[in-house]
Order: sequence, then structure tokens, then C-alpha cells
Amino acid sequence: MSITIVLDNWSVHKEAARAIRMQVFVIEQNVPIELEWDDMDEVCVHAIASDENGQAVGTGRLLPDGHIGRMAVMASARGTGVGSQILTSLMAAAKQRGDKRVVLSAQRQAEGFYAAHGFRVLGDEYLEAGILHITMEHFFN
Repeated sequence: MSITIVLDNWSVHKEAARAIRMQVFVIEQNVPIELEWDDMDEVCVHAIASDENGQAVGTGRLLPDGHIGRMAVMASARGTGVGSQILTSLMAAAKQRGDKRVVLSAQRQAEGFYAAHGFRVLGDEYLEAGILHITMEHFFN
């Protein structure tokens, strides 16, 4: 699968990011809709992954404080490396702007995915939106 990653602001990526997050988090994972949307989207760098047909298949965001979040890939694109491409793009953006580390709240079942990208567990697991999570961090060299 040929993927293109574009980083931009919320006004550019709002429609695509909302559709993906609605499908993955609200519909598939039953995250309450009021927990999915916050006022941080406006100040984040957003990544959109599109396939060879221009269809948006994944998203993620980088907050001003170095947190990466709202990583989501459509079911049709899972297992193809899209999530890795989104994550590495957001990490590169953080490093380029001078961040010394990135932090994220990973769903426990995705811990191995993030560990493979150099993240390490920080603290104990906790429930967020009824899903087990773990805080993870990655320091840049």
C-alpha cells in the first residue's frame, strides 16, 4: 500500500481526522463522543495518511507540549505500516521543533507497537474511556 503523510493544522485536516477518529474511537471502540473532542485540536500538528487513491486512512496529532495522541488507523489499512508512518512523522516534527522527548497515552494492547519505536513505559496502567492505557515516552538523542 502506497501511503502519503501530510502534516498540517486542524483547519486543513479537520474533516479527514474527524471521520477517522469517529470511526475508530467512537464507533469501533465505544469511546464516548464527548471524550473524543477537545479544544486541543486547534493547537496541534495533525498528520493524515492517505492511500494511493487519496483516501484518508489514518491520523494522529502532536500537541504543543510534546504529547502524541489520537493515533487511529482505519481497519482496512491496519497492519500495513500506516501507523508507523504516522508515528514517525509526528516524532520527526517534534524533534525538528526542538522537543527533547515525546510522550503518549497508549492503549495497553498497543504497547508493543510503541516499544518497537523506542518508547518505554512510564508509570502504571490506568483506565481511560473504559480502555486500559499506559503512559510511554521516547527521548531524542
